[in-house]
Amino acid sequence: MTAQTCPRQHQRTTMEIASLEPSLYTVKAVFILDNDGNRLLSKYYDTELYPSMKEQKNFEKNVFNKTHKADNEIAFVEGMTIVYKCSIDLFFYVVGSAQENELMLMAVLNCLFESLSQILRKDVERRCLLDNIDGVFLVVDEIIDGGVILESDPQQVIQKVNYRADENPLSEQSVAQIMQSAKEQIKWSILK
Repeated sequence: MTAQTCPRQHQRTTMEIASLEPSLYTVKAVFILDNDGNRLLSKYYDTELYPSMKEQKNFEKNVFNKTHKADNEIAFVEGMTIVYKCSIDLFFYVVGSAQENELMLMAVLNCLFESLSQILRKDVERRCLLDNIDGVFLVVDEIIDGGVILESDPQQVIQKVNYRADENPLSEQSVAQIMQSAKEQIKWSILK
């Protein structure tokens, strides 16, 4: 009888050890909610975790309900480690597994917040975030790719995002140049 239970115990401990092995896939999800708990942005990197939109929104609502009045930075909800930060009318969340290092998740959260703060010119609030949502997605994609942390330095993220914006033919500077050129053409046509 003891010989039969030993392999099962060995198998269980092997599986437990395998789940504790380090992985590059540290981030399970990133989402930003407004002060009512409504989703403004979300990216889930583990498709098995919450496969449907309904499950994702239920998870986000549960996380929001447990964190929006708390004065902490870390929460454990539904077996997940969650680090979060509040700014004016926004809540920023980074989700990892229960075994994930909170300091690594916090580095991602701080990089995300500081990068957005610089891009949005220190105006990190709902309206401004929604007006610049394309840049927000670029920032998230520069920091995390498929759950793997690529960058944790906000200055590097800003540099990469600005480089991409410069590649875009309709970047902010290009639009300003086009508007100035159009004004000059209108001015010359009126003078003629």
